[in-house]
Amino acid sequence: MSNDETAFAEFFQESWDPCLRAVAASTGDMLLAEDQVAEAFARAWVSWRKVSRHPAPRAWVVRTALNAGASWWRRRARELPLADHDVAAPGGPGTGLDSVVLSALRRLPARQREVIVLRVFLDLDIETTAKQLAIAPGTVRAHLSRAVTALRTELAQANTTEADPCPTPTR
Repeated sequence: MSNDETAFAEFFQESWDPCLRAVAASTGDMLLAEDQVAEAFARAWVSWRKVSRHPAPRAWVVRTALNAGASWWRRRARELPLADHDVAAPGGPGTGLDSVVLSALRRLPARQREVIVLRVFLDLDIETTAKQLAIAPGTVRAHLSRAVTALRTELAQANTTEADPCPTPTR
């Protein structure tokens, strides 16, 4: 095995799960996320010399996976569904995420979801996240703040509902 093959194999082993969780959290569909991440890693291998020098190779993979997903949706929009055969599979078990959290993430606007995925799931700093999304660091902070506020509110409501499934009506 060459040095490049060994380095890529190590990167793949260390990065598959975090990248898959990040993409699954963003898309809400584990099967689609697996396809997108596999495609992104294939592209990473083809461009490994460039990707290995990237300041955040995992972020490169996640961004590439999300871009592959956007391309998939554009192609799918031009297709005609055959009866009920093209229904998307639910997120389901195996994502490693709580279903309530995953549902809350799905309801965030796309840019806020992307910021959460890069900052929280991949633990990137503000500047790297901004570069990955091609936005200003202040915009990352704003999206992160709004996303965290929305998630806190929604998860607090979900916890209240769970704790008291039959609330007493108020008059």
